[in-house]
Amino acid sequence: MADTSLVNLAIEASKNAYVPYSHFPIGAALKTKDGHIFLGCNIENASFGLTNCGERTAIFKAVSEGYREFSELAIYGKTEKPVSPCGACRQVMSEFFESSVEVTLISKNGETVVMTVEELLPYSFTDLK
Repeated sequence: MADTSLVNLAIEASKNAYVPYSHFPIGAALKTKDGHIFLGCNIENASFGLTNCGERTAIFKAVSEGYREFSELAIYGKTEKPVSPCGACRQVMSEFFESSVEVTLISKNGETVVMTVEELLPYSFTDLK
């Protein structure tokens, strides 16, 4: 079940998106296992390959602050159906989240879909040790 406060924070985070090219704001709210919250938004660049997605922004902020254990992620987009994370974001989630971590996908009308990281990327590239 989606954490409504996390959903609301993801919506708020989208308001900080820097999207002069796509006009497609995304917001993300990431919760650590010990209750800390990290927000992220997408940040575009004229060189599109340098653009960073909202969910990766939140994850990288948390990791850069020393957090490595996460319990839930909410992602909001101004989409008709709940927004889907891109492949790069799915792979980053697979790197830092346990496969059972829930990801709540949110549409502009508040519709949600909750999936696990494993459901989002069932055959992820993992450490080959």
